[in-house]
Amino acid sequence: MDWDVKTVESLSEYRIRVEMVDGRVGVFDMKPYLGLGAFQELVDVAYFNQVGMIFLGAVTWPHEQDIAPETLLAEMVPAPHHNLEHREIRPSR
Repeated sequence: MDWDVKTVESLSEYRIRVEMVDGRVGVFDMKPYLGLGAFQELVDVAYFNQVGMIFLGAVTWPHEQDIAPETLLAEMVPAPHHNLEHREIRPSR
């Protein structure tokens, strides 16, 4: 489907960069989800940086936390392909 995720990568400050199969690219902020239910584990920076995809086009982490493509589209901020810097997340002090 056009709204499936094509690529995903972790960014600084608990954000992920997503590219949809239809070419839309954006940044999704995970901070509002941190510490809630199944997402509690994502507070661990090393674990957060293990973000990936499942074959159905959804963003996921190793212990099966996931964000559905329709949620990404509703909440992501559009971003150009070249302006995003991939950096490991560092815990705030």
